[in-house]
Amino acid sequence: MTGIVIAMRAKDVMSSNLTVVPPEMPVAEIARLLAGRGISAVPVVGAEGELLGVVTEGDLIRRLADAPRGPFNWFLDLFRTATPTLQRFVKARGKTARDVMTAELVTAEETTGLDGIAQLMEERRIRRVPVLRQGRLVGIVSRADLLRAVLQQPAERVASGEATLLQAVVQALRSQPWTDTFWVYPSVEGSEVTLYGYARSDDMRKALVVLMRDVPGVTRVQDSMKDMPLLMRASF
Repeated sequence: MTGIVIAMRAKDVMSSNLTVVPPEMPVAEIARLLAGRGISAVPVVGAEGELLGVVTEGDLIRRLADAPRGPFNWFLDLFRTATPTLQRFVKARGKTARDVMTAELVTAEETTGLDGIAQLMEERRIRRVPVLRQGRLVGIVSRADLLRAVLQQPAERVASGEATLLQAVVQALRSQPWTDTFWVYPSVEGSEVTLYGYARSDDMRKALVVLMRDVPGVTRVQDSMKDMPLLMRASF
């Protein structure tokens, strides 16, 4: 990472307009929420805003992958500890967010440096890190946020007006739960915005262009995105 990126903190890049669910929310509703908003995970929070866990697409897919027990499973169970089996049973048969969520999370504070967050993601093989303030969820830093921090033009190389407009464009992207922020990379030249990356549908292209046109100061939007390959869609 460049020196500029290393100096940045979680609060500088985190997504703060989050979709969250209560622990009692049914699993079926969570699945519909993820599919409807085009997101891959949703935090589970308590009544006071405390982070309890995260439900990811992986958690839901594991439910589908829970194969029926074979004839020799009873024998294999003799050599297994009970805890993982019990946890897997709960995740496969659970009815609510609390039952299926991942509760053992790696978190960060608003002042945590991006280099530290990147190291956590690499070491723990995770895609996102919740950001807490006094134990309450205030944002999430994803791999997309880190990638954008690396790829975006350094402030000293961009005219002040362009830097301000780029910041507004990025905030607009983060403000909508349906944007594929990991695959969309905006660039600003003057008052024109060019969108690079991948779009998973024509509707997404149109919505992104409309979103960019609504950003104050933007006079023209150029769509230079490519169609998203099916393999990339499966990685959401």
